[in-house]
Amino acid sequence: MHGLDRILEAALAEDIHTGDITTLAVVPGKRDAGAILKAKESMVLAGIDVAARVFRLLDPAIRFTPRFSDGARLQSGDILAELQGDAAFLLQGERVSLNLLQRMCGVATLTSLYVEAVAGTRARIVDTRKTTPGLRVLEKYAVRVGGGINHRTGLYDGVLIKENHIAAAGGIAEAVRRARAYIPHTMKIEVETETLGEVGEALAAGADIIMLDNMDLAAMRQAVATIGGRALVEASGGVSLDTVRAIAETGVDIISVGALTHSARAMDISMLLEGY
Repeated sequence: MHGLDRILEAALAEDIHTGDITTLAVVPGKRDAGAILKAKESMVLAGIDVAARVFRLLDPAIRFTPRFSDGARLQSGDILAELQGDAAFLLQGERVSLNLLQRMCGVATLTSLYVEAVAGTRARIVDTRKTTPGLRVLEKYAVRVGGGINHRTGLYDGVLIKENHIAAAGGIAEAVRRARAYIPHTMKIEVETETLGEVGEALAAGADIIMLDNMDLAAMRQAVATIGGRALVEASGGVSLDTVRAIAETGVDIISVGALTHSARAMDISMLLEGY
């Protein structure tokens, strides 16, 4: 995973800084110990290799033995992994490892609920850029583990013309024209629309993907009919588990859900030290 060690090293430095005072005082010297990671609720596992890497950055001699792979559906009481090594390093890595693992499992678990909710429709669940700063690569990976699909990674790898771009360019047609002249032929252009009139403008301008932003179900159905397969249709804005099925049934191709990453609850996982 690109940039993983940089993320983990920064997290460890933030937590340990000049030293783990409690462990230095209470657990002096080298002491071998074992530990387990235990799920305390049902979840989709994501990030087990990330958790392992945290401990190995602290001490390559730590043995981290996972019992499950990412994508596994865990039940409360399941043991995710067994660890063996210097007690001090196990204690120092505990919080960073759990913070990331719990967060990634939360994203994967929530994503899986959305994917299940639209099963049998043509709609695909995708994420957004509403991620935790610095953790985007981890959270977008967790979305994939949960069965979702990644939207653009950042501002650099996709064109999404939103309302402020349209205002700055002087209209949808001009914004699309400028984007088409600037990007390579291999890149697609997406346009955010809020009305059926704007849908028509985006279609006439040659948009490859048309986003229906905060439209009601009737407007979505009409937009899908108007577009008629000439562009991919994305629904966005105010999507919840209560509404996502009805949105999918309008015939849209993509449903983007910011909640996958900005509102996912961290799953409950604990590390229990053994060997004393």
